[in-house]
Amino acid sequence: QVQVMESGGGSVQAGESLKLSCTTSGLTFSHTAMAWFLQAPGKEREGLQCISWNGGIDHYSHYDQGRFTISRENANNTVHLQMKSLAQGDSAIYSCAERESYFCPAPYAFNYWGRGKQVTVSS
Repeated sequence: QVQVMESGGGSVQAGESLKLSCTTSGLTFSHTAMAWFLQAPGKEREGLQCISWNGGIDHYSHYDQGRFTISRENANNTVHLQMKSLAQGDSAIYSCAERESYFCPAPYAFNYWGRGKQVTVSS
């Protein structure tokens, strides 16, 4: 059974940084592509970034304008999203997704999803 679990969400002030993490089990992590998505209130889910098995990064959108950085630790089955200069508009549910693929697929092609973590940015 594949499990995907995010951690690290919460409330921050505008301008601060926050790091999200996502740990998975059930697949050979080093054979998977991992991605982060966000869903703001009243909006559709939007892909942010994907990281391939060897660290190659695909940007699914220009949403973060260079403020967010995805990374992975294959030894710990973990992917991170470091977010800087957060603004109120970044308040959303952030989800992690996994696909058994060496390289990043299209955003709609991920098989396994975490439940998401709420990030709230206040002024």
